[in-house]
Amino acid sequence: MGGQEVQEIPGPDFDKAGGLVPAVAQDAVTGEILMLAYMNREAFAKTLATGEAHYWSRSRQELWHKGATSGGVQKIRELRLDCDQDAVLLKIEQVGGLACHTGQRTCFHYLQGPDGRFRLTED
Repeated sequence: MGGQEVQEIPGPDFDKAGGLVPAVAQDAVTGEILMLAYMNREAFAKTLATGEAHYWSRSRQELWHKGATSGGVQKIRELRLDCDQDAVLLKIEQVGGLACHTGQRTCFHYLQGPDGRFRLTED
């Protein structure tokens, strides 16, 4: 930190965006971005308490423990906040290797081609 004073903050600022903050799940080993979801205070607290990712489902309007039914839980290896404290980065171990509910490793599996269209990619 080069002589800078360490600044402590209480956690994400959930009030900025109506109670939700974006949460990016990144493979802790490879750095690959696996998914984007949202957290509210309860999801963040559960994540801290259990060491596994919990999110807020905007479509179902309920707390969601990632992998609770599929077995593909996300074990937290490191948590970071962005400079404005309104986004969370979760460096995780993806149990089972698949983060997306479609059966893909990552939710970002559509690649834009030269014609401008997005197509499913295998990597």
